[in-house]
Amino acid sequence: MSAARTLRVPGRHGYAVEFSPYVPGRLACATAQHYGIAGCGTVVVLDQDESGLQLSRSFDWNDGLFDVTWSENNEHVLITCSGDGSLQLWDTATATGPLQVFKEHTQEVYSVDWSQTRGEQLVVSGSWDQTVKLWDPVVGKSLCTFRGHESVIYSTVWSPHIPGCFASASGDQTLRIWDVKAAGVRIVIPAHHTEILSCDWCKYNEFSPFHASVLASCSYDFTVRFWNFSSPDPLLEIVEHHTEFTCGLDLSLHSPAQVADCAWDETIRVYEPACLAGPA
Repeated sequence: MSAARTLRVPGRHGYAVEFSPYVPGRLACATAQHYGIAGCGTVVVLDQDESGLQLSRSFDWNDGLFDVTWSENNEHVLITCSGDGSLQLWDTATATGPLQVFKEHTQEVYSVDWSQTRGEQLVVSGSWDQTVKLWDPVVGKSLCTFRGHESVIYSTVWSPHIPGCFASASGDQTLRIWDVKAAGVRIVIPAHHTEILSCDWCKYNEFSPFHASVLASCSYDFTVRFWNFSSPDPLLEIVEHHTEFTCGLDLSLHSPAQVADCAWDETIRVYEPACLAGPA
C-alpha cells in the first residue's frame, strides 16, 4: 500500500467521508465531538496536493454530524445530517453557515444521499425515528415520509440507475427497496439476523467504479478490507492504519486506485491499497 495522506481533526471523530463527483481529489468528511454522544459536529472539505491532504473549508454545527453527500448539480454544495434531527445545506464556496436547515425528523438523522439519476434533484434521509424522508433542496419542507421500518434506520441510498428508487437498511434486520412514485415499500428483504448498518447499490455494473468485481468494507475492528467476490479466496487486502472504529469509506470516481476513510481516532486518510494498483 502506498503511504497514506493523513489529516488529523483534533476533537472530531469521523463518521462518513465522500469524494466530490466533480473535483478530482476533493472530499468531505462528517465528524462529531465526543464520538457523537454529545457536543457539536464539523464537516470538513479537503483537497489534495503534492504535500498531502489540505483543509480547504470547515463548517460547525451544534450537534454531531453523521453523514455527508455532495450535490449532483453544483460542485460547491453539500448536505449533512445530524443528531438533532436536522439536515444542513452548505455552500462550500461562499457561505459561513448553512444555506438552509431542514428539521422534521424527531431523532438522529444517520444517513443522507443525493440522487444520481438524470432529471432528478432529490435527497433522501434516514433517521432513528424509523422514518425516511424525501426532499427537494429548493423546497423548504419534505415532499414525502416513508414508514415501515420497525427500528432505527442506519442507511438510505439511491439507486444509480432506477429513477425514484432507493434502498434502506435498519436495526429491524431488513433491507428495503422503495419507490417514491408509489410512496411505499416495494421489496422487504430479511437480510441479516442482527442490525444492518449499511447498504449500497452496484454502480456502473460494477462495485468499484473501476474494478468489475471489487468491493470494500470498513469495520469496528479498526480495519478496511478489500474483496474480489469473483475469486475463490475473496479477501484481497486488509488495511490496518486506524486505532479506533472505522466508520466512513469511499472509493474515488476519478482515480482508479484511490480510497478515503475516516475513523473515531480523529484522522482522515487517503491512500492507494496494493490490490487496486494493478490494471482495472
